[in-house]
Amino acid sequence: MLDEQEFRRVVDAALEALKRQLIAREEEEDAGFEVEEQSGALHILFEQQGGKFVITPNTPVRQIWISALATSFKLDWDAAARDFVLPRTGETLIPLVERLIEECVQG
Repeated sequence: MLDEQEFRRVVDAALEALKRQLIAREEEEDAGFEVEEQSGALHILFEQQGGKFVITPNTPVRQIWISALATSFKLDWDAAARDFVLPRTGETLIPLVERLIEECVQG
């Protein structure tokens, strides 16, 4: 398990990369959502559906938690992948969030 300092370093980098990806998508097209950063968490607010995703680091358990589509997704750090991964599906952070956004916008 990562120590707290190392976890903070990798989680900050992962969330910053996700935020940049989402902001770029938001600016390039009519994405249907807005990204906000609040108290170390990312919030994705959906214009039409009125929904919200919340993506937060959970330091005590060294995970990133995503609350989306009435479900909680808990991602673990995978040193080999150098990314946070959802154990159940093997999806990494950015592709998982992209899939969840598509499900929300399409559905």
